[in-house]
Amino acid sequence: MRLRPLTRRLPGAVAMLAAAAVLIGGCDPARDVARDHVTGLDRITGITRIAGITRIAGITGLRHARAAAHVAHTRIARAHAAADHKPGGPKADGSRDPREREWRLVWSDEFRGPARHRPDQAKWSFDRGGEPQWGNHEWQYYTDRPGNVSLDGHGNLAVTARHERVREVRGKRCGFGPCDITSGRLTTKGKFARAYGRFEARIKIPKGQGLWPAFWMLGANVDKVTWPANGEIDVMEALGRQPTMVHGTIHGPGYVAQGIENHTTLARGGSLADGFHTYRVDWAPGKVTWYLDDRPYGTACAGQLRHGQKWVFDHPHYLLLNLAVGGDWPGPPDRSTPFPARMLIDYVRVYAHRG
Repeated sequence: MRLRPLTRRLPGAVAMLAAAAVLIGGCDPARDVARDHVTGLDRITGITRIAGITRIAGITGLRHARAAAHVAHTRIARAHAAADHKPGGPKADGSRDPREREWRLVWSDEFRGPARHRPDQAKWSFDRGGEPQWGNHEWQYYTDRPGNVSLDGHGNLAVTARHERVREVRGKRCGFGPCDITSGRLTTKGKFARAYGRFEARIKIPKGQGLWPAFWMLGANVDKVTWPANGEIDVMEALGRQPTMVHGTIHGPGYVAQGIENHTTLARGGSLADGFHTYRVDWAPGKVTWYLDDRPYGTACAGQLRHGQKWVFDHPHYLLLNLAVGGDWPGPPDRSTPFPARMLIDYVRVYAHRG
């Protein structure tokens, strides 16, 4: 959620190369799948790029890349077909099936309570204000008002972006935009942080031009070590104008604006804004793996880094939830953007490995 490039679109030929990247480069997906006990799925459903360059190892020529991409897509289809018959659903103890009972819940918020009440203040704090402190040329002004962040009375947290002018914004000089967008941003900084484990949230994202929902983490040493040296793990980012795709990224020294990114879509198409979906990372020493609805779609490893890049994911990170509006990556809202726009969060859960 910090710095973003103006565009992330890949040319057609490069996209074909990228389709095989997770299969043939980086973190040895076959080994990772065996070690993580993931049955019927390979880590080939995402696109991995490092510092804006698609990682391709051992491929020479477009013809060979097409062949590798064809193999990758075939295996994706088979894996998804098998996963569609996998029994079980999300449980608070992390045991979606017997193979995953190695996890224990260490922190969570289920967002139960009356409508318009604040989220648990023992767990969450509010980030407030507007640019230039966010660094993305965003338009919104974050508040702690119930109209922007509150429980909805149905077991969800509602983070709502509104087209409005409020008292605390009046008379202020906004860095970007016309000072008429408010929204919410929550953080567990100073209240909860952890290194390693399973970090998961069930979220319904909004759709619309300029909307930028996110569930992410920042290194808890941020007051002593400036970004990106403290580390950033984006569990979920999405663009409201492209609600069919989720992005998972890490940012660190040497991979700042572009980061190491993976992204994917729903197995059978459709919009992520049409319902709730589970976004997750499993974070272990030297490795971060992203999941959409329990399906792995990308992995970043310390061994992937190139000269001048540094792995900084070896210390506690705290959690953030926010709904940004505007900025370099999503672009500004327009007349088609539906305000108020809401990101609904069913729960946030953090697990530790029992081993």
